[in-house]
Amino acid sequence: MLGKVNLKGRSGFTLIELAIVLVIIGLILGSILKGQEMIKNAKMKRIKSDVDGIVAATYSYQDRYNYLPGDDPTDRSGNPPAGFGATGCRGGNGDGLFGSSNERTCFWQELAGAGFMSGDPSQNDEIKVAKRTPFGGRYLVRYANNINSSGKSGNYIYVENVPTEIIKSLDEKYDDGEYNKGTIQCDYDYTTSRAYADIYWLAF
Repeated sequence: MLGKVNLKGRSGFTLIELAIVLVIIGLILGSILKGQEMIKNAKMKRIKSDVDGIVAATYSYQDRYNYLPGDDPTDRSGNPPAGFGATGCRGGNGDGLFGSSNERTCFWQELAGAGFMSGDPSQNDEIKVAKRTPFGGRYLVRYANNINSSGKSGNYIYVENVPTEIIKSLDEKYDDGEYNKGTIQCDYDYTTSRAYADIYWLAF
């Protein structure tokens, strides 16, 4: 004859205990997701702040020296008072456009040399001297006759390798929300599945 099964001493979770555990897990996951959202928003605001800072520094330089940095025809390669120690920056063509690779590199060197932006004015390499984004890409200055095939011409800030959802959020918050129109444009349609893209920021 089978003996009685002794259930005494066995332990388990009650429904109340399980509910408490699930609530705690939910709070932890919620905190993680909220933290990720806060980080994303902070980086988005950082890009906007960086672009505003670059534009302000550019116009401050122009106000002081009458030319855009990099495009300035003055030789800035030597020592003060005329020079900034900006290696290779012996003068742009003064046409108001960031039309050559040397002007685009000297843009950063001359801003740094004039004290409008941090950086090493002797570093004559755009890859190294250009300001970095919070996503590891670079802010670059460019000129085009037909920016992003939008029909607009002029100088702009090219922002490399930004999450497409961030670009879309920036466009919706600070412009018109359309990827190929307005002052904030993306090199890919927001409806594509591309994770990262580049910004054409017509900030000048």
